[in-house]
Amino acid sequence: MFATQVKKGFLCLRWLPAYWWQRLTHRPRAAGPLHLILCLADHFEPSILPETPHLFAAPVERERRVERWCREYPNAVGKWRDADGRPLRHTYFFPGEQYEKSLIDRLAEHCHAGWGEVEVHLHHGVGAPDTSANTRRALEFFRDKLVDHGCLSRWDGIGAPRYAFIHGNWTLANSGNGVACGVDDEMQLLAETGCYADLTLPSAPNPAQTAKINALYECAQPLDRRAPHRRGRDLLRGSVPQIFPLIVQGPLGLDFGRRISGLPVPRIENGEVTTNHPPTMDRLKLWQQAAITVRGRADWLFIKLHCHGMDPRDEEAMLGGLAQRFLQELTDGMRQGTGPLVHFVTAREMVNIILAACEGVSGNPADFRDHRLRLIKSVPKV
Repeated sequence: MFATQVKKGFLCLRWLPAYWWQRLTHRPRAAGPLHLILCLADHFEPSILPETPHLFAAPVERERRVERWCREYPNAVGKWRDADGRPLRHTYFFPGEQYEKSLIDRLAEHCHAGWGEVEVHLHHGVGAPDTSANTRRALEFFRDKLVDHGCLSRWDGIGAPRYAFIHGNWTLANSGNGVACGVDDEMQLLAETGCYADLTLPSAPNPAQTAKINALYECAQPLDRRAPHRRGRDLLRGSVPQIFPLIVQGPLGLDFGRRISGLPVPRIENGEVTTNHPPTMDRLKLWQQAAITVRGRADWLFIKLHCHGMDPRDEEAMLGGLAQRFLQELTDGMRQGTGPLVHFVTAREMVNIILAACEGVSGNPADFRDHRLRLIKSVPKV
């Protein structure tokens, strides 16, 4: 038992050498104006019951939660706009295994009004290891259902539907060694079913966390092997990526701002937004220090955060004063010229801007929100 605990502890911290190396080396600095491209990936689970995670909220409660969210979200955050006049929009990674037509109908309506986009989330292999065939069926089923609702995108506006993905329980491509997945070739299945990017990481303190951190990259190992995303080739300006899904990581590091008895006590900074750990300008500095970029494009920083928007405990950080205070301070700094230019984007838009950077474009990154992946159903700018 002790040996097992030690091994789990080591796996949880395997990313620390990369973190310290990144802090010690001089990462490239922007020559001109700094652009922050900020995406909030929402693990949007209307059935969530935080106190009993293996049970689900009743259908009437799920309906109430989604209806209330879609009604209140625009009023809660709509007044604060980015450099392009757009509000903060969530990318709703809805769990495919919990598909309900009425919920997606309402969420799609919310998104088609300009308040976000829906993408694919999947929990599987929790009770027992899943199979490749069953995983493929689940991905294709939910992908096609979302297309029926007018969601997702197509490459250059044509062809098969494309989607972004987040793995439930963090164990992408069986990176939990059989726990909450069981499918070694999951990355290959994602590629074959139209996934253009995975946004699962960071997963720390989960043992599934990779040693490679704060990066945008292509998987270097064959996609049909277990956890091929543990290594990869960083995306580079002037080099168009060929291997999909791309791995789009959020910031991961240490926060030394907390003090106990006057002494700094570090905690993991993994980009998660909660009421207990809300977005702040101090955290924004840490997200910027992660310096997640396409190599050779240091003036475009990509900040992918994550949350559980339907968790009742986090309402204050989603719709309340904590969210509003951060948006106020963020946009005030931008307007006053004391902060970087901020662009609120969806996961799809972030990947489009990443692809544009790889192709060597210049100018305003917001001009490339629809660069390659274009929505199946066009939406207005709110």
